[in-house]
Amino acid sequence: MLPSGRKFAHFGGWSRRRTIIAAMAALVLLPIEASDAGWLSDVFKRSSKSAEQPKRVASPKPAASPRRAAASVKPAAAPVRHTAKPAVLRAVAQKPSAAKPVVTRCEPHKFRIVLDVGHTAESEGAISARNRAEFVYNLHLAQRIAERLKGEGFAETRLLVTEGKAKRSLVRRVNVANNLPANLFLSIHHDSVPDKMLENWEYDGRKGHFSDRFSGYSVFVSRNNPDFNTSLAFAELLAGEMKAHGQDYARQYTLPIMGKNQHPLLNKETGVYSYDKLIVLKSTRMPAVLLEAGSIINRNEELKMDSPEYRRIVSSGVTAAVREFCDSRWAILGPL
Repeated sequence: MLPSGRKFAHFGGWSRRRTIIAAMAALVLLPIEASDAGWLSDVFKRSSKSAEQPKRVASPKPAASPRRAAASVKPAAAPVRHTAKPAVLRAVAQKPSAAKPVVTRCEPHKFRIVLDVGHTAESEGAISARNRAEFVYNLHLAQRIAERLKGEGFAETRLLVTEGKAKRSLVRRVNVANNLPANLFLSIHHDSVPDKMLENWEYDGRKGHFSDRFSGYSVFVSRNNPDFNTSLAFAELLAGEMKAHGQDYARQYTLPIMGKNQHPLLNKETGVYSYDKLIVLKSTRMPAVLLEAGSIINRNEELKMDSPEYRRIVSSGVTAAVREFCDSRWAILGPL
């Protein structure tokens, strides 16, 4: 809501004020081109020699509020287009500084976002309190986010599903994103805790493990990413949206009990952490962010993570963050 502290002395002044506000609203709400949100299963391959890396723009000093720090990267000029434009990519075997927002804008229908589905069918990630693989949660949420982004005009959104064992799959993810080239890399995960913090229980006749001690989302960036400032700017937008949608962030990563999983907290208001050595965050040649959408080892939160409503909340938050990242005028509207 716009501030209304100043009053006009006569009706003519108010009329002119309403005209100005209406013009601003019309500018902000220019239609965004929508695209087909259907899914294709083609394999997307591309040589790194066939496209240029997106140009980076010098970043000004940080803004006072991270929700106003709408950052973007210029998409690659005149990208080479393939006859088929698959929405699913499948990779095959082969001291923190403040965010410096970039004020340039992107064209949503050309802006390439890689949505990386964390882990693989062969390397499933964490196991939930009810004995379900993290990979399944990651895939379902990433599909919903991609559908929402494509429906809002981000037609070049790509869903990256990788095969193979853990370490090799990380390298493949980076290679696919760099070879596109992408303008933004977002990896989707669900959280757990170190094994020493797990407790035993039985669910549906099977032995399981849980930890109800911690819950919440978290957002990670690497200070070794070649475009760290822009990565941090998008992370701030994303974490801000999660918080604005009523979610709390996970606070355990600064605690000594986390051991090697301990990470520095870059923003204590929204829950942005650094994970400097993670390959998909440090080796991608574009802004890269990892979202832990919530804890599936927490018995109550696991139920929430598996609900259509929560996937709607997260996909709405991601879409709003991408809009602000691409065009700062969307920040006026607040959370969607």
